[in-house]
Amino acid sequence: MGRQDFAIGFSPEIKVFDGMDWNSPLSWIKAYRFLKREKPDVIIMAWWTSAVAHMEFFLAQANSLSIKAKLVLEMHEIVDPLEAGKLPLRLYSRIMGKLIMNRASAFVVHSDTVSNQAIEAYSLKKEQVFIIPHGVYDSYFHGYTQESARKELGIKEEFVVLNFGMIRKYKGVPCLIRAFEKLPTEIALKSRLVIAGENWGDEEGLDDLIKASPYSKQITFQAEFVPDSAVAKYFSAADVVVLPYLRSAGSGVASLAMGYGKPIIISDLENIKESLQEYKGTMLVPKGDESSIAEKITELFAQHKAGKSISYAVPNVCGWENVSDLFQQLIRQISKIAE
Repeated sequence: MGRQDFAIGFSPEIKVFDGMDWNSPLSWIKAYRFLKREKPDVIIMAWWTSAVAHMEFFLAQANSLSIKAKLVLEMHEIVDPLEAGKLPLRLYSRIMGKLIMNRASAFVVHSDTVSNQAIEAYSLKKEQVFIIPHGVYDSYFHGYTQESARKELGIKEEFVVLNFGMIRKYKGVPCLIRAFEKLPTEIALKSRLVIAGENWGDEEGLDDLIKASPYSKQITFQAEFVPDSAVAKYFSAADVVVLPYLRSAGSGVASLAMGYGKPIIISDLENIKESLQEYKGTMLVPKGDESSIAEKITELFAQHKAGKSISYAVPNVCGWENVSDLFQQLIRQISKIAE
């Protein structure tokens, strides 16, 4: 309690209820009262795991019975990989997901690939599913220099490879560690691999894998939640962000990396190729290919040594003006249908 996890605020004109807790029904009731008082025309909820399904179902049902706003589900995940692998959780996720989705007017996904997956998994109507790019996270602090960020993180190496975000089995972190080991010795010893993010618990053995690495002294493993106030340090310090996903419905971390103009080495999954195709800093590698990751890191290190600036502009399609316009089009469309 009292931990400041989120440093990004809202405009004073925006009314905010900050206090939803999936373990506290009292907080759900307070949120419902807030919505009933404000009488929104549209409610947008994020769907990513059935761990919050009971809370979201409460709000969806309360909205259906009382508030009567149009409900839009922004789907950051179809079925969580951990839940998909365990029958009771998979059934619960599908059942609760279906109950919530039956109360929604529209669904937002970030790629055509994920659109097809959502339609198949939940028997959605194609006309209800809207593809809107994942907005780039560019609202974080940008006041660090690379030097000052590294000083605060205690990094002395000249080249920094960052893997950021919640640590999950499907994120492919062991693949990155082994790829780092494939770097030429003179590059590895001048580099720092930083793995930072909360460990979800389904990826085991990373500590042992790092300890056994010949470059263990070059690896920082920060397995804890990173609050918004600390995000800027990691991305400002990095030369490259590596995301060797084994599967993905989208990547908020890639959006963060774009916000800082960083090159992104990432698996060539269909939805990733689609969602990052406009970003010039995208470097695709075959899924699970450690040698390809090492080759891309080596290429970027060579550019660094040559004194070349490695920074990229955010594509307009991922800018918030475009994302906002697409959401407004969606809202106008579902409002017209209601009439």
